[in-house]
Amino acid sequence: MLNSEPYCFVFYICRYILKTIVLGQMLSLFICGTAVTSQYLAEQFQVNTPMFQSFINYSLLLLVYTTMLAFRTGNDSLLQILKQRWWKYLLLGLADVEANYMIVKAYQYTTLTSVQLLDCFGIPVLMALSWFILRARYKLIHFIAVAVCLLGVGTMVGADILAGRQDTEGSDVVIGDVLVLLGASLYAISNVSEEYIVKNLSRVEFLGMVGLFGTIISGLQLAILEHKDIMKIQWNWKVALLFAAFALCMFGLYSFMPVVIKVTSATSVNLGILTADLYSLFFGLFLFYYKFSGLYILSFIVIMVGFILYCSTPTLTAEATTLPQPVSAGVDNAALKIEENDCETPAATVQFTRAETVVVSTN
Repeated sequence: MLNSEPYCFVFYICRYILKTIVLGQMLSLFICGTAVTSQYLAEQFQVNTPMFQSFINYSLLLLVYTTMLAFRTGNDSLLQILKQRWWKYLLLGLADVEANYMIVKAYQYTTLTSVQLLDCFGIPVLMALSWFILRARYKLIHFIAVAVCLLGVGTMVGADILAGRQDTEGSDVVIGDVLVLLGASLYAISNVSEEYIVKNLSRVEFLGMVGLFGTIISGLQLAILEHKDIMKIQWNWKVALLFAAFALCMFGLYSFMPVVIKVTSATSVNLGILTADLYSLFFGLFLFYYKFSGLYILSFIVIMVGFILYCSTPTLTAEATTLPQPVSAGVDNAALKIEENDCETPAATVQFTRAETVVVSTN
């Protein structure tokens, strides 16, 4: 009788990769929506209010998820969460708000090429933080996959240059580049924190606390930096519709990303959303009359190959232990590791912990 375990494992690997690709591209489309609506507001109506747009998103998170926390009782209630770890969420909210602001602000100083390339700095920072904080352990294939994805980004930037999308040099390239690097690093901190919270606490707690502190911080920053720009907006139904579309896309992105991170990881999510710029470009061909280049298709294929390569091999989670026992490791990708248990291996013992980490030990 043929052993069906290898076929079962391959089936679940393929299903996991397909699910990860679909989820990642849904996030990319949300990001594409925010980019297209922001650019349309800037080019057609001369509206540049990134902090105001972020404030609307954080306010929606506050109304939905912080309200849900307010109706909870016990240790998961809003009051108990604030008593136990308010300062942690204050720092997380600050990192998230400033990451959004710095990346958008950088476009005023540096070039599109610099933003696209330097924004990728967040991926190695994210991997390093995951290594030390989340105890993620990578294999050689993961580093190769990241390199392939970054090669795809380089191809996309080359296509932008050949298509003539680099019309300006920026007013102060150094300031712009520093803003991108700082913003990418803050995004990495926010994403690692998000992964830890959604896998160990809850998605509602993360979104509720980010909504609460994000609203406060962005509101204060908005009052200081953008109140004059808001007063200059010539409101009409088109502008209102674009603001609403941006808010819905951003709210969808924030609401859906924890779901994807919980079944994958922050690193794989960030690799998957590298295609967001390409989706924005495809919309830009019709809305902003961009020039098309075959290199855009090539860059999309290269990024997806790297993404699939990364997802094809689960990362491991190092387990600290004080007992003398064989080295153990946990599979980091929650969806894959749970499905793998259907193909039972007699020589392995699987133990689930509250943080959804699987500890595998062999006799």
